[in-house]
Amino acid sequence: MAAVDFPAEIRDLRTTYGSIRDVTDVEALRATIRELSEQASAPDLWDDVDHAQQVTSRLSHAQGEAERIDRLGRQLDDLEVLVEMAEAAEGDERTETLAEAGRELEQLKAAMGQLEVRTLLSGEYDPREAIVTIRAEAGGVDAADFAEMLLRMYLRWSERHGYPTDVYDTSFAEEAGIKSATFKVAAPYAYGTLSVEQGTHRLVRISPFDNQGRRQTSFAGVEVLPVVAETDQVDIPENDLRVDVFRSSGPGGQSVNTTDSAVRLTHLPTGIVVSCQNEKSQLQNKAAALRVLQARLLERARAERQAELDALKGADAGSWGNQMRSYVLHPYQMVKDLRTDHEVGNTSGVFDGDIDGFLESGIRWRRQADRASA
Repeated sequence: MAAVDFPAEIRDLRTTYGSIRDVTDVEALRATIRELSEQASAPDLWDDVDHAQQVTSRLSHAQGEAERIDRLGRQLDDLEVLVEMAEAAEGDERTETLAEAGRELEQLKAAMGQLEVRTLLSGEYDPREAIVTIRAEAGGVDAADFAEMLLRMYLRWSERHGYPTDVYDTSFAEEAGIKSATFKVAAPYAYGTLSVEQGTHRLVRISPFDNQGRRQTSFAGVEVLPVVAETDQVDIPENDLRVDVFRSSGPGGQSVNTTDSAVRLTHLPTGIVVSCQNEKSQLQNKAAALRVLQARLLERARAERQAELDALKGADAGSWGNQMRSYVLHPYQMVKDLRTDHEVGNTSGVFDGDIDGFLESGIRWRRQADRASA
């Protein structure tokens, strides 16, 4: 086993750490924490529940981000001290301390790499929260089941990171699984992080719904949109909307399935249709559906601007999101990203929300692709 050049490794880590602090703008982050803390301590904060939840969520995330950066700095200092102790020791103590320093180095490099990915999220909408829609595509009941597996995967990923989620709408399939689902991930940079998931996902397995036990390939589509901010100009005249109300379907608690509280909005100029049925009241469902519609119109406008720029540059815009990942459960176990070649064999872990490796490699791949096309 080759000896580790600890001084060189530590110098590289300090350079990376300095870049992370510069891009994150730690002083501005601390100023934001102070401002949000003052808002959170206001006695009338909870008079407006939605605003209060936004403030406390942003404060929690900012505090977590600051602590994460500070913790890495402390770990880097501790590693340097540990290496100095190893150099001063002799015999078995020296060997054991160097081994411990090696383990600490690898853990620190991994943690630093994860945080460094955040510095790559510099797109216009990357800091936004995300609205994610999953749809079953080709594959019949297997596709509907696969769509539900993906829904659970993303909700579990959010739960692992402590990100609040709000499921706006779920359309259940007749036999199993879902036709579609739309949910919000309420965390800063959720859009920038999850946007690399957009595209077609493919599942290969022995179908549990085929009584002959044949292998089945099914597909599900993932759409990721940024949540509309107050500064965005997304005006929707009432005359451009058709509002339909209906009774919610599928699993639900008291009042959910007993009144016409579900809302479907149709944007007449574009034909875009969104619905929400998971809130308790018709008013809440309409507000949630309107947020999704605004997000889709914002993305439509962004895509049109990008198409114009691509045409001016003569670029081939290409749909890199299509066929972006394969989940193979038979005849072997593997999940592979078809853009980055990142793959893992622990398929159950992936479906339980362990997708950070795919997200990080996707973000790095996208940055490289953006630079190549610039």
